[in-house]
Amino acid sequence: MIALSLAEIAEVVGGQMHDIPDPSAEVTGPVVRDSREAGPGSLFVAFVGERVDGHDFASAVVEAGAVAVLGSRPVGVPAIVVDDVQAALGALARHVVHRLGTTLVALTGSAGKTSTKDLIAQVLQRKAPTVFTPGSLNNEIGLPLTALTATEETKFLVLEMGARGIGHIRYLTELTPPRIGLVLNVGSAHIGEFGGREQIAQAKGELVEALPPAEEGGAAILNADDALVRAMASRTKAKVILFGESDEADVRAENVRLTDSGQPSFRLHTPSGASDVTMRLYGEHHVSNALAAAAVAHELGMSADEIATALSEAGSLSRWRMEVTERPDGVTVVNDAYNANPESMKAALRALVAMGKGRRTWAVLGKMAELGDEALAEHDAVGRLAVRLNVSKLVAVGGREAAWLQLGAYNEGSWGEESVHVSDAQAAIDLLRSELRPGDVVLVKASRSVGLESVATALLETGAEGEVAAR
Repeated sequence: MIALSLAEIAEVVGGQMHDIPDPSAEVTGPVVRDSREAGPGSLFVAFVGERVDGHDFASAVVEAGAVAVLGSRPVGVPAIVVDDVQAALGALARHVVHRLGTTLVALTGSAGKTSTKDLIAQVLQRKAPTVFTPGSLNNEIGLPLTALTATEETKFLVLEMGARGIGHIRYLTELTPPRIGLVLNVGSAHIGEFGGREQIAQAKGELVEALPPAEEGGAAILNADDALVRAMASRTKAKVILFGESDEADVRAENVRLTDSGQPSFRLHTPSGASDVTMRLYGEHHVSNALAAAAVAHELGMSADEIATALSEAGSLSRWRMEVTERPDGVTVVNDAYNANPESMKAALRALVAMGKGRRTWAVLGKMAELGDEALAEHDAVGRLAVRLNVSKLVAVGGREAAWLQLGAYNEGSWGEESVHVSDAQAAIDLLRSELRPGDVVLVKASRSVGLESVATALLETGAEGEVAAR
């Protein structure tokens, strides 16, 4: 974070200083909420959680070098006390972002946010210093903490924005007002909470409503291939830039194909030129993510050749998202267990099939959460798709939703041992350990709450007789 005195911070957040002998003392290190991350010059933000009260760690963080605590009560060490810690954290982030004048890029969507954010960051880093959301810390706490890591050297700030209801993204844009806003898609993720795709579109579109007008540099980057996203053009005064495979897209892909290893390749077209891209990531769904990143980079002055080179060299920065590892015996494990929704599940299955040409393919799948009334139909559809794509083996893991997956496969024509329903992750591990053969490809995917990453971990430990070679 930029250096700020405790007196300045107290004024910004509307707090009272307690046990502070020197109000001119400066916070020069990071703002943290985990006491283990406190160090010299840091500011510790004390939240009261269901099981842990951050105020209990106040003395420990000051001993570790923290300048002060931002909390809701005095703690006997230097502290700035406020009524609402979350609101104070947001106010501090808003102040720092405004003072820096950094170009802020915000993105949202039902699927692909984190992968696209990672691509944007890797492309923009080639142009200038860039700060971006780590992992999926995209809520009212993670977003300001990310923004506060920016410094005077930061040229671009790339922030992922999540939402679980109307008004959430509007609140986040008030904390960190973007100049460029990107909406990826409107899908089924969290549809049970929102109540329908139109409500999801209403929430996601709050991002483009928050952008400055075109004459002030505002740019709304919208998916031309998603009708609900494209319709958001009427909700913004910013310049509208379309990306996608549509002929009407300003930034588009042509000649899209998957390599024999399942990596997307395409011809990138931008308003200033065209160039070829072959990605290191896996799955055709990354084409849309790459086009979104390319549209952002083009708007910020990068050429088609520069963008294509950066996209071709970009890797995966976040764990358990199409994380591909090959065991010494030739078994390939694809750990995509961070999360799942119908769109990402179908894309992962297609990537599995592309990667597994001439080899046996296993889809180890679990529940897709928060689908509401659509849960039965969506799980059934995924099971049916696995059969249509000729996935060799479907292992449905867990309770009712997994049973629907397996039933969909059975009703589509999966007989015998082509699909099986097992009770839990350990049962899946036992089955795979007994039946995997060298050269097989295994996809592991479910919603985060299912914890299927344990299956991928166990398979890699089983096959590790020496160094495992990660691709």
